[in-house]
Amino acid sequence: MSYVPNLYRRYRETVAPALMKELGYKNPMQVPRLLKIIVSRGVGASVSDKKLLEQAVSDLALITGQKPIIALSRKDVAGFKLRKRMPIGVKVTLRGVRMYEFLERLIHVALPRTRDFRGISPTGFDGRGNYTLGIREQLIFPEIDIDKVYKIAGMDVTFVTSAKTDKEALALLKAFGMPFREAEPTKTKA
Repeated sequence: MSYVPNLYRRYRETVAPALMKELGYKNPMQVPRLLKIIVSRGVGASVSDKKLLEQAVSDLALITGQKPIIALSRKDVAGFKLRKRMPIGVKVTLRGVRMYEFLERLIHVALPRTRDFRGISPTGFDGRGNYTLGIREQLIFPEIDIDKVYKIAGMDVTFVTSAKTDKEALALLKAFGMPFREAEPTKTKA
């Protein structure tokens, strides 16, 4: 018997049946799934400082357990002293076991370590059932050694789901245990 991550087991046993009931699906194949998680970090300043790119690669490798790929610029931008095919970012695409393990560490370990954490914003959906979360500093992950950090930098985590709408994706991510904060009431002028 092979290893099955806790969140995947929880998805099959409790989350999927609960979402079927909540969203009114008749077929279990209609239930939204998490397809992949993309962790990316822009290092445009690496044009002048190559050490930033090296740190970004090593940080993402430690955090995700997978070697990141280097994103290259597509065109010249004179204002930024950028030439075509210069490294400007790094990213990792997680699927399967690594995806569920990363999600579990993000929810239960990393996000609660964020300073003044009150939950994540429910406004990061793109209209097609995908969610992007911005993380301000890589230090919230316990894998990062503070003494070896050259420069504190943030990253983006994108959750790609099979959900057709943002409502379905929100229900899926909430069922996984993502700590969304309640939407603040809009302030009206008196």
